[in-house]
Amino acid sequence: MSKNVWILMVGVLFLTACDGSDNQSVETGGVQEEAVGETDEPDLSITLGPGQMEWVGAQIFRNECAGKLECLVHWNEGEDFPSLGIGHFIWYPKGVEGRFVESFPALIQYMTQRQIAMPEWLRKLDPMDAPWPDREAFLAAEDSVEIAELQTFLAGSQGLQAEFIVRRAKESLEKVVSAAPEPEQALVRKRLKALAATPGGIYALMDYVNFKGEGISAMERYNGQGWGLLQVLLEMEPQTAERSALKNFREAAARVLTRRAENAENPIEKERWLSGWLKRLETYREPTQMESPT
Repeated sequence: MSKNVWILMVGVLFLTACDGSDNQSVETGGVQEEAVGETDEPDLSITLGPGQMEWVGAQIFRNECAGKLECLVHWNEGEDFPSLGIGHFIWYPKGVEGRFVESFPALIQYMTQRQIAMPEWLRKLDPMDAPWPDREAFLAAEDSVEIAELQTFLAGSQGLQAEFIVRRAKESLEKVVSAAPEPEQALVRKRLKALAATPGGIYALMDYVNFKGEGISAMERYNGQGWGLLQVLLEMEPQTAERSALKNFREAAARVLTRRAENAENPIEKERWLSGWLKRLETYREPTQMESPT
């Protein structure tokens, strides 16, 4: 592991429970579901300092790219779009209307608002469509100036990408609650609150939204079944003193993603992608080693 990534990961020291309570142990994970009254509406805000956002960004970068900079500009086999940045943000070419929520143009809009310098050709794109029509064209252009500039730009803006991921997760919480069936909304809110009460839960929420989305788009369905954050929250087992919210979330996400792979028309999801997804979920745990920064 590089020194820079290690420094980023040490930022986890400063993660604290968002409701001001002390951090819980790995297997207690915050309040039990029954402890929150039915009329309560827990605060769903997430507050992170710069060091915390850097840690989240480093974790997501390691999940998506194993920390390899060349992975910041990539086009997976079997997909009709490139995946960019530490979060593998989706960018559709012109004329492609995929079922997955596009995120790269929103990232560029966020960076433009922050007045971040970027490649001139990228800034001038209108509309903001990926300039390669398909994977073959992308691979043919791998040695081009444009891709080199894009990779350099994304390598140098990892902190802002982490900010964008955090912001997207924050904005997603109330949307997810509102999208749940009305009888389940209070329960979904309680589960979000329990997850947001520990460092590992905060990371899991942010990573999963970036990884598989909110679960509220009608397009993101196979056989009528979604795989986003909402579906995982609804799938979770009741929380107890013996079963933390994070453990329940991790296991529910595994069931939801396995169901997605089994429902998918493309066998690549079950044959190749599912194992990687399940491995990623295993990172959704509380930090076990805390060291003070020097």
